[in-house]
Amino acid sequence: MTAGLPAPGTCSSSSSGSTAPSASSIAPVFGAPLLLAEGKERLLIASDIHLGLEYELWLGGVSIPSQTKKILAALKGYLEAIRPDRLLILGDLKHNVPKTSWQERREIPGFLHQLSGLTKVDIVSGNHDSNLADMVPLGVRVHPPSGIVREGRGYFHGHTWPEERVVRSGLLVAAHLHPAVRLKDPLGNSQSHPVWARAPLKAEAIEEHYGLASSGEIIIMPAFNPLCGGLALNEPAEDMRGPVLAMADMECARLYLLDGTDLGLLAEIKASGGGSI
Repeated sequence: MTAGLPAPGTCSSSSSGSTAPSASSIAPVFGAPLLLAEGKERLLIASDIHLGLEYELWLGGVSIPSQTKKILAALKGYLEAIRPDRLLILGDLKHNVPKTSWQERREIPGFLHQLSGLTKVDIVSGNHDSNLADMVPLGVRVHPPSGIVREGRGYFHGHTWPEERVVRSGLLVAAHLHPAVRLKDPLGNSQSHPVWARAPLKAEAIEEHYGLASSGEIIIMPAFNPLCGGLALNEPAEDMRGPVLAMADMECARLYLLDGTDLGLLAEIKASGGGSI
């Protein structure tokens, strides 16, 4: 069910000597944008679900039916198959900001109620999760964007800097970027594919922001909602989209497709002209 996500190794002196927890205890679910962390409890992590995205598309003139039931069925299927002790939604459960759409107010409480009937549910708030605390049923915990630590691993959404104890954990898990890679087929056509990225932390960035030495690693999760689109990491970024790209040594990041295919280091993918299928 899970596929390993090996550590990226080091390609610069600033990211050597990692003290991160073993990669063997945390791994993607094969073929899915889900992460399973195992320890005293089995923690299944999903991010960037973006319920209510259809409303924004409708405002822009694109009409598609609500995808909430489809997303719920997919998550329930994984919960029933994997049977984790807890589901952690790593930010952006909802989509519309700063206001909350009628669709979100109608669908999110029932969505969470059904998930919480299968396992414990925690949510780390993302930048799209305004007013979310008013919609969650009893028993669902909402944590601040600064993140949480579970069994030696730090989890935060990624649009703001995490609190220091999250960084001190040594192995961070973030979302927010919707990481992807743009690959070309033999005919020269390009297509974007969601990816996992695992990178060393930039020691100098951590020292500058927190005043502490850190040589850990960060895993960046792909979005669960396929309608979200993605940030092609092998193309120039128009903006930083929060601190994750500043915290991570992205040139030394290893990228993996959802089926576990190791695409290599981001620097190598860029040097090859963007990569090919």
